[in-house]
Amino acid sequence: MENLESTGAKIRKLREDAGMPLRKLAALLELDQSTLSKIERNERKSNIQLIEKVSDIFNADKKELLVSFYSDVICYEIQEEDEFYKILHLAEAKIEYKRTKHKD
Repeated sequence: MENLESTGAKIRKLREDAGMPLRKLAALLELDQSTLSKIERNERKSNIQLIEKVSDIFNADKKELLVSFYSDVICYEIQEEDEFYKILHLAEAKIEYKRTKHKD
């Protein structure tokens, strides 16, 4: 089963596992402490630049964090849609089509 933790929860876990105070990580990320706290609690969205910085700071798997980030974005956007399975399936088909088309 996939790890269903949000990106914010993953950031918090990385920080806590490293024994780093919130204020120190916030300073390294050039964020206000309250902003980082909200990101960790999923009350505010992160962004790609933040994910990349977190990955560098903790020497974490950037691809894994990006997968988590993008899955959060997609989930947030379509979670209320009744046809979310169809949306995801069609998006997957479109991505495959575009990738194949660009190879030609």
